[in-house]
Amino acid sequence: MKDDFFHEPVMVREVVEMLLTNRQGVYVDGTIGGAGHAGAILENTNAFLVGIDRDEEALLFAEKKLSRFGKRKVLVQANFAELSEVLKKLDIKKVDGVLFDLGVSSRQLDNPERGFSFNYDAPLDMRMNRGAKLSAYDVVNGFEQSELERIIRSYGEEKMAARITRAIAKKRQLAPIEKTTQLADIVAGAIPAKFKGRKTHPATKTFQAIRIAVNNELDNIKPGIAGAVEALKSGGRLCVISFHSLEDRIVKNEFKSMAGGCTCPKDIPYCVCQRQAKLKPVTTKAIKSSPEEIKHNPRARSARLRVAQRC
Repeated sequence: MKDDFFHEPVMVREVVEMLLTNRQGVYVDGTIGGAGHAGAILENTNAFLVGIDRDEEALLFAEKKLSRFGKRKVLVQANFAELSEVLKKLDIKKVDGVLFDLGVSSRQLDNPERGFSFNYDAPLDMRMNRGAKLSAYDVVNGFEQSELERIIRSYGEEKMAARITRAIAKKRQLAPIEKTTQLADIVAGAIPAKFKGRKTHPATKTFQAIRIAVNNELDNIKPGIAGAVEALKSGGRLCVISFHSLEDRIVKNEFKSMAGGCTCPKDIPYCVCQRQAKLKPVTTKAIKSSPEEIKHNPRARSARLRVAQRC
């Protein structure tokens, strides 16, 4: 593990204010990363913290960073979607708050060895859990062209998905695409010149899409939220930070669905579904990073925080 492992956490002040309802309670950081949020939670309470991450390197760093808190924390390598199983193994019945900080960390992006970024010439990898079988290399070189196009169009919201996948399919017939820079050049070459005036690199959306597919990121959100809600005490809170519209839309819809009660047709004289609301919103709209934070940490620009409370 490198000593310069670092991830700039976003909206730490907002998370502390919104999440911490019981200073003596039990909290879960389901995506502990660089332990920025976890450290703030422990510093501002006398609580016990369960830290979860699928990235072994993140857990090693978090253990070192949080060592001064002694037995007030336990760290577990797992996917945040497995929160229920983690708490069951720890014999923890209910918790006071859960935080999910979705997406890729700054440290993962900035580590050339991990193959997340086209800014470095590195092997195509993008696995958050380096023990996982599926890598970006497998997606780019092994997936059917139609499936690859679906991934880039759906997960990257890339309008040029068809052109990009045709270019990838043509190149990989000659030789496997092995490096991040190779893929970035192929994508850039597939996009017409008139569309290259974007502020971001032409391969940004494609890399996002492939990373999401490799790590099954969107499919983990619903079970993660469901597990968190079931684990929360009445009055406990769930905070979710997302970084792009696909994530935020799922979070918003799940919160809305769980805040709803009876779904029976209005012409039925009494309720037969017996559905009760599990959540009530704390934030009516997503909270965004302050201008001051964005100036200090430009990656905070796309962050969105939503908070709900267990009924």
